Amino acid sequence: MTFGEQPAYLRVAGDLRKKIADGLLPPHTRLPSQARIREEYGVSDTVALEARKVLMAEGLVEGRSGSGTYVRERPVPRRVARSGYRPAGGATPFRQEQADGDAHGTWESRSEQAEASVAVAERLGIKPGDRVMCTRYVFREAGEAMMLSTSWEPLDLTGRTPVMLPEEGPLGGMGVVERMAAIDVVVDNVTEEVGARPGLAEELLALGGVPGHVVLVVQRTFYASGRAVETAEVVVPADRYRVAYHLPVR
Repeated sequence: MTFGEQPAYLRVAGDLRKKIADGLLPPHTRLPSQARIREEYGVSDTVALEARKVLMAEGLVEGRSGSGTYVRERPVPRRVARSGYRPAGGATPFRQEQADGDAHGTWESRSEQAEASVAVAERLGIKPGDRVMCTRYVFREAGEAMMLSTSWEPLDLTGRTPVMLPEEGPLGGMGVVERMAAIDVVVDNVTEEVGARPGLAEELLALGGVPGHVVLVVQRTFYASGRAVETAEVVVPADRYRVAYHLPVR
């Protein structure tokens, strides 16, 4: 194989991918059989099998027990808004976006005390094992799970205060900035890091994905005078959503 030349299985996968994108193999169409791929492209069974594996890993096709491999429906990606503007009334960006778009979004949450893992402790600037309030969310749109979020707040800051439980009390459901202000903590900075990785089994189960699907991960941390007061990890399925930013220029 010369420099720059693709392996045979990638060339076959690329051609099938193009046929899917061009509509020659529309959603719910059965992918050509392994024997047909072997005959049409003049390749071995191994190459045909590897090409199919590539398309499955990319989420373009799915196997159906006893029936074969079929082209998956490709949803038009929708937007998950991340905004540098504070929504009116202190609502979280998700709640504000749902209200602005007259969408029917719902969410479920569960809070519990936990020990900070090494990764969470590093982001919050505390020691591993220190107590934190961990809140897990499932956000839904039209009944479909579309986003997961887990947040951690150090209990040496919020413990025994009215905002100890993010979704309960007089400020339950408000944003981090507003809740912290209620205990005289002025949030003045936030960082977000966006990455991608294969979804964990429990994430894909909740989001309706299949093994191998990629998720977008947003790691967000709020700061007050240099101290981290909350950190969170937001997970969305990359094949169905795009993370859109709306940031002020001054």
